[in-house]
Amino acid sequence: MSMYFDIDDETLWNPSSGAGRLFLRQVGVFEAELGLASGIGQGKYWGDPDTLEVDPAVYAEFVRGLVAWHCRTGHSVVLALSEGFVATAVALARRAGIEVEPTEPASAHTCGDVRCGMRVPGDSRPSPASVVDALDTRARELDRCMAR
Repeated sequence: MSMYFDIDDETLWNPSSGAGRLFLRQVGVFEAELGLASGIGQGKYWGDPDTLEVDPAVYAEFVRGLVAWHCRTGHSVVLALSEGFVATAVALARRAGIEVEPTEPASAHTCGDVRCGMRVPGDSRPSPASVVDALDTRARELDRCMAR
C-alpha cells in the first residue's frame, strides 16, 4: 500500500504507507512546535486515510516557518532530530511550486530558547551557513528518491 500527497489532480509524493504515516506524525509534532497548521488534510476520497490534499497557501506558510525555525537553531541535537523531516518538507514544497530557500539567520545564537543548549566540553555547534547548506543538499537528494 502507499499514500498520496496531492494538490488537485497532481500527485506530489507517493510514499509507502510506513513512510507516509511517519511523515504525517512528524507533521503533527512540528505543527504543535511551531503553532502553525500544515495545510495537509483529507484528500478527495473522503474517509480514505491514504489520500491527502495539500493546501499550497497554508503549506507554504508552514514550511517557511519550519525552515526559519530550523535554520536559526544552533542546538546540535535539535538539528539532528529535525533535519530529515525539514528536508522532506522542503522537497515536497518545491514539488508544489513553493519557493523555499533556506537563509542564514540575521542574529547570533542566543540563550533562553531552542538556539542554545547546555554547552559541554568539545561541543562544536554547526555554523548557520553549514546548516543552510546541509538542509538544501538533503532536500535535493530526497527529491530524487521520493516517488511520484
